[in-house]
Amino acid sequence: MTQGNENGGKMGSFPKPPLFCLKWPWDDAHQNPKFSNTTCKLETPWMFKSLQNIGSAAFIITKSISKSPNSATRTPFDLDGRPKMSPKTSFERKEKVLTPEERGEAELSALASALASGKEATVIEFYSPKCRLCNSLLKFVLEMQNRNSEWLNIVMADAENDKWLPELIHYDIRYVPCFVILDKQGRALAKTGVPNSRLHVIAGVSHLLKMKRPQEN
Repeated sequence: MTQGNENGGKMGSFPKPPLFCLKWPWDDAHQNPKFSNTTCKLETPWMFKSLQNIGSAAFIITKSISKSPNSATRTPFDLDGRPKMSPKTSFERKEKVLTPEERGEAELSALASALASGKEATVIEFYSPKCRLCNSLLKFVLEMQNRNSEWLNIVMADAENDKWLPELIHYDIRYVPCFVILDKQGRALAKTGVPNSRLHVIAGVSHLLKMKRPQEN
């Protein structure tokens, strides 16, 4: 798994990365040579969930559907695995760190809840707890969720957690941070390109949101 270059430099032998990647229905039958050698790659099948997770998703949807649709970014803990605490209760913080299995189950539950909400779009952010660039984007992600909460959900996915392995394969996630946008049926539409700076990632996410943002009358 490759982590983004926080200083904005080139990453190894990668060409200049695009802001975001598109997957069109006709790409497999008629591949566009213009993009044949690019690092921007989305492989079929574009599936909401793998067969491995369908059973757990069906179960956790029923538990999660009652959550508020206007809640903030859907992860119950910080990137270090500790439960989120409000400033008023920070003095009561218990230093309990979630196990990888608990974190993975909580994130999968958040995704199921997001898709069950019926909102126009869901964005999955694949991150790594060790990635400084990922951590630097937390405030931006929260603000983005709050500004677009009427039609958008954002879900965090730890790319180093085995629970997400089927999705990492299906969405061809080879670097972090990587944002994938899904429509209300759970179909993936596009993802951000290889990151080389924080501003590059923010620009890519902004392009993703334009694809599904409701038009103002």
